[in-house]
Amino acid sequence: MSLHHNNESGTTSYKQRILVTGANGQVGSELKELLGKEDFEVFFLDRKQLPLEQTLIIQDILGMYEPDIIIHAAAYTAVDKAESEPELADAVNHLATEEIAQYCRLHGAKLLAISTDYVFDGHSSEPLTEDSATAPLNIYGLTKWKGEQAIQKWAPESVIIRTSWVYAAYGNNFVKTMIRLMHEREELSVVHDQIGSPTYARDIAQAIVDIIKAATWHPGIYHYSNEGQLSWYDFAVAIRDLIGATCHISPISTSQYPTPAKRPAYSLLDKTKIKDTFGVKVPSWQESLSTCIDRIK
Repeated sequence: MSLHHNNESGTTSYKQRILVTGANGQVGSELKELLGKEDFEVFFLDRKQLPLEQTLIIQDILGMYEPDIIIHAAAYTAVDKAESEPELADAVNHLATEEIAQYCRLHGAKLLAISTDYVFDGHSSEPLTEDSATAPLNIYGLTKWKGEQAIQKWAPESVIIRTSWVYAAYGNNFVKTMIRLMHEREELSVVHDQIGSPTYARDIAQAIVDIIKAATWHPGIYHYSNEGQLSWYDFAVAIRDLIGATCHISPISTSQYPTPAKRPAYSLLDKTKIKDTFGVKVPSWQESLSTCIDRIK
């Protein structure tokens, strides 16, 4: 525990201890900035400090920090690579998450974990709610879904946030890849038949901070992505226009761009529940993309 004595009044204040996994990831990097401004004691653990594939030591490592709240933002996110590394993806996304959930149950810590739109099969034609049927199409989605199941089994008082198409000024992501390719090439082809909405990591990090600071903890599954609906092709065109590139972008179908892992054709998330429950702000994808590109510049 971390007690701070206030000598004037003789009272003792207790700072909540927060532990964040995936310290160097897109959301973790944004949380570093945002939580640094808050009155918490925060520990950011990266891959070296918390090797998630080494599931047997996870609870011991967590015990060294005695967190009140764990924000589990780390994951195995190489979607295509997961098809050829199913054991590693399962260890990180499922078994490690189970260890974290068990730790929270044993020690009374709160857990907020990030999941994905890839738990869905993409056959819907309406925005997906938290109650929509799950049916992952690929190993990554399956391992994340198993992670959700483990959390609900061991730590049912947790908050799980499913998100989609995450990007940031940090790390590797679609936005930064497109900016690089648009400077290198005169032409690009991008799929036009996968529909969803991107999520600026800064926005979901802010939503997480708002949830942690909320007066009441409301456990359950929530959906968060930026507002609006678009395809990857639309997203690429918007990026090109914002950076003033002249690269020609051709829309192609998923079948013309085969990948090891199948992607859901439609994974637009319904954000009503998170807005109604916690009052979080959900900016439009256009506004957030513009903000992020200004930061990258």
